Amino acid sequence: MYASVLEYIRQNADEYAMSVLQHIRLSAAVVALAFLIGFPLGFVCSRSARANRILTEFFGLLRIVPSLALLVVCIPVLGVGVLPAAAALTVLAVPPILINTAAGFASVPGPVRETAAGMGMSPFMAFRRVELPLAAPMTLTGVRTATVEVIASATLAAYIGGGGLGTIIFTGLGLYRTDMLVVGGGSVALLSLLADLLFFLAERTATRYRRA
Repeated sequence: MYASVLEYIRQNADEYAMSVLQHIRLSAAVVALAFLIGFPLGFVCSRSARANRILTEFFGLLRIVPSLALLVVCIPVLGVGVLPAAAALTVLAVPPILINTAAGFASVPGPVRETAAGMGMSPFMAFRRVELPLAAPMTLTGVRTATVEVIASATLAAYIGGGGLGTIIFTGLGLYRTDMLVVGGGSVALLSLLADLLFFLAERTATRYRRA
């Protein structure tokens, strides 16, 4: 098996590299878009209990829907290809970022905010220099969770012409090629582990003050 996997990669190096690159591009774009949506909404939720209840319930319900079902729903509106795949995966990625961001900012102690105001900091300065650093670890945890989920679920993009490593996996299923399944599935697992490690290191960096 090991020899057949290496042989497949050697014979299809260009196609394999392209699939990996497509998978990374799609996953990175989705996580970035989800962060642009989830982070500000999470901050709003930390300031308003009503907004927190409404938004977390709404995105929580969307998260229950299977990724493949979301892809199918997006096809009539967005067609096939990368765009509907990105839209469906973004729906999957927003909830953990939103929830963890809200929890991070909500966990900032009230006396800390009062101290920042007493030192003459403007609301924006207090946000940038006090609240954001304290909320960053929880926020990064949300982004970390979303990234791993997106990398794993992005394999489904191949169903609608979105490319990525899912193309290798589904082709292997159709041809009963175990080597292709190992290459595609193993590569997705490796990307997930690498992403998880990078965010773990980022979280340790963000919380280094706790170990000082």
